[in-house]
Amino acid sequence: MFENLTEKLTGILNKLTSKGRLTEKDIDEALGMVRRSLLEADVNFRVARDFVAAVKERALGSDVLESLTPGQQVVKIVHEELTSLLTGGEHRLMPSSQPTNAVMLVGLQGSGKTTTAAKLALSLRRQDRKALLIAADLRRPAAIQQLETLGKQLDIPVYSEDPASSSVVQVAKNGMKRAEELGVHWAIVDTGGRLQIDNELMKELEEVKAAISPQEILLVVDAMTGQDAVNAAEGFHEKVSLTGLIMTKMDGDARGGAALSVTRVTGVPIKYMGVGERPDALELFYPDRMASRILDMGDVLTLIEKAQESVDENQAKEMERKFREASFDLEDFLTQIQAVKKMGSLSQIMEMIPGMGQMSSKLKAGALDDGQIERVEAIIRSMTREERQKPEIINGSRRRRISRGSGTTPQDINQLLNQFRQTQKMMRQLSRSRNPKNLMSLFR
Repeated sequence: MFENLTEKLTGILNKLTSKGRLTEKDIDEALGMVRRSLLEADVNFRVARDFVAAVKERALGSDVLESLTPGQQVVKIVHEELTSLLTGGEHRLMPSSQPTNAVMLVGLQGSGKTTTAAKLALSLRRQDRKALLIAADLRRPAAIQQLETLGKQLDIPVYSEDPASSSVVQVAKNGMKRAEELGVHWAIVDTGGRLQIDNELMKELEEVKAAISPQEILLVVDAMTGQDAVNAAEGFHEKVSLTGLIMTKMDGDARGGAALSVTRVTGVPIKYMGVGERPDALELFYPDRMASRILDMGDVLTLIEKAQESVDENQAKEMERKFREASFDLEDFLTQIQAVKKMGSLSQIMEMIPGMGQMSSKLKAGALDDGQIERVEAIIRSMTREERQKPEIINGSRRRRISRGSGTTPQDINQLLNQFRQTQKMMRQLSRSRNPKNLMSLFR
């Protein structure tokens, strides 16, 4: 997410913070590079121009240039202006006083509307808000079946009708009645899309809007399409008055221009962002947290929230006890790996740790990857319980057996055991300190 932009911005700002004093020329040169970096990231040129102008106006103030840490002050200003750029009103779903509210998902074909509908329902359920999925995309024959399959996998109810004998408006209205009967909090209406915005598509969406009066109209848009995503948002907002956006494929190698431009251009807030293919890979959008990620300041709050969802409290306490006693074995290591996998990919986790965002690009490039976690997990699963608890008994013949069972090589097993011994050594050193802490204890 924003790897290239993050690398460039942090490089520019690091040069400023390394200087004891700053001149107007220093700031002009740095902001010139910032503007070029934003344009290369496909940020709308007017947005980039206005952003740089706002930063410059504040950075040239005497309270910045004459401060003891002018570089840090500029970084703070950039973070605040980035947050402002990404902020566009209410970034949460806003229910009405009615017991059941409708969310109408709109967008072009290929933006991921149907899978996003299921992800949104799952996200709401994790917030103790029940949802019904309404299959109102009658344009694409496989859309109804796809939504029903996703609903079955996630145990989320789906309302659908035979497309041959139904209209989109009829399905939406009947689906809302069913949602009220079930007493769900949100009815999520998956509407049809086209390859481009046209009058027929917009007329259909306007009719659905008039029939069900949705509380939220969310545009699902592919972040990797750059300024095309911004143009689509403008077109849909003009016709159906969007209340929010869901940016999909934010975990890809997108240059970031759409996410940084769309709210300022349209005035419509981003409410969610898709960060992967997994059903739970839909995150609430926080402008300040996103600004921190872009500047490689991490996103510790989101990391903690993910850990709290993924780690059992009793398990965390037991892990902390073993950490203090330096009795952590490969069984425990496997448990920790499984907990990390629930939180998302390694690259996504790295982005949330301050100063480690640029490491995520190395993960994606293959220097480190999620496949290595899979290999480690396979190796440990191929061990006996005794070998997991006492890895020192693993000799040559045991290595060969484990490698055959895990589809790896004896060298892979040697590497894992060496890394584990280093981890144990570190734990013993920390356990002798006055106040050893396990990272897991932060998440309880």
